[in-house]
Amino acid sequence: MKLTKKQTEAYDFLNDAKTVEVGFGGGAGGGKSVLGCLWQIEKRLKYPKTRGLIGRSKLKTLKETTLMSFFDVAKKQGLQSGVHYKYREQGSRIEFYNGSIIFLKDLFFYPSDPEFDELGSLELTDAYLDETAQITRKAFTITKTRIRYQLNENDLIPKILWTSNPSKNWNYTDFYLPYRKNELPNYRKFIPALAKHNPYLPKHYIETLDNLPKNERERLRDGNWEYDDDPTALIDYDKLMDIWSNDFVKGGEMYISADIARFGQDSTVIGIWDGWQLIEIIQLKKKDLNQVSSIIDSLRIKNNVPLSNVIADEDGLGGGVIDFLGCKGFVNNSRPLNDENYSNLKSQCYFRLAEKINRNEIFIKSNSFEDKINEELEQVKQHNMDKDGKKQIIPKERVKESLGRSPDFSDMIAMRVYFDIQEKPKETTPINELQGIFY
Repeated sequence: MKLTKKQTEAYDFLNDAKTVEVGFGGGAGGGKSVLGCLWQIEKRLKYPKTRGLIGRSKLKTLKETTLMSFFDVAKKQGLQSGVHYKYREQGSRIEFYNGSIIFLKDLFFYPSDPEFDELGSLELTDAYLDETAQITRKAFTITKTRIRYQLNENDLIPKILWTSNPSKNWNYTDFYLPYRKNELPNYRKFIPALAKHNPYLPKHYIETLDNLPKNERERLRDGNWEYDDDPTALIDYDKLMDIWSNDFVKGGEMYISADIARFGQDSTVIGIWDGWQLIEIIQLKKKDLNQVSSIIDSLRIKNNVPLSNVIADEDGLGGGVIDFLGCKGFVNNSRPLNDENYSNLKSQCYFRLAEKINRNEIFIKSNSFEDKINEELEQVKQHNMDKDGKKQIIPKERVKESLGRSPDFSDMIAMRVYFDIQEKPKETTPINELQGIFY
């Protein structure tokens, strides 16, 4: 069976003595499933009584897609079903004549099993995860912890392969972005593979990709990881990139918004605003509440920001900053302002922020944290879009799962919206009209 140059490169990493994690993909037609299935077959044949795993977000989809690739690769390798291996549909496993097994697993994140306890009883020799755009970082991490079976006996090291089209999840932050910056650790590799790298595709396949809509063409033909085809995304990618060059946005009143660290690993992020120009961003780590409060107050005085134009996250430890400064407090799960149709204040501000970005009404002067801000704002997505009810963004825990950190920068930016939509004071009867009533 002939491999492409990209598949061969990945295969070498999958068989060396130092690479533990291999990511492969970036576009349609790059040969992702073929690589994964071939690797699993050859490992099971070479090492009797070992155990591999092929996982995908949903087992039903795995059986309809990846498993079909497995049967095709097995046939091309001269293997016969019922002779060299047996597919046990009831047990979702493939058993080889030499005692080796491949488990087929559903790796979808179910709220009833957030720790993937079903994987807890497995002991694996290696694992292949297909189409990981739909698989969480936790599923990937827990799968890695199960790879220990028959390693010493066969002089092997743990190996895990994932394949995917471009997506803005942990694949992007942990593999693609460090790869692009040449910062991948030695144990981790990423190999981009596109349809143009695969000479064995049908001759008209590239034309099919050429005719896709722009976002899909960028992702599936060109392997552009910066484009997200998620229909729940609230911010247009091109408009997001514009926030760094929208220098025509005018200044105005001065404001400060601050997302206060709640836990040891989170950081406090402070933004100084001139109207809708974000002119300075300060990140504080390992500062106590008194220090944070003093720094915000100093920034307020330095930039001539009235106290009524300062807002800080009031949840958790942020309440202490509110008490110290006497500024406005932002409570994420409080009711939306002006009784608008949002599930809470945080969702309201993020939806409004997305509208401003899409209208080119925000300019960020400081680009010190550009990558992090872009990554976080790309995670601004609508939760339960297909359901009726109040508008809501996806929960923070899911964002943290995708990013591997708290979205402190985007939370700080979203809080600035509060001043544009804060509740209007109720109308009162003018004093001269009241006087007329009594005379």
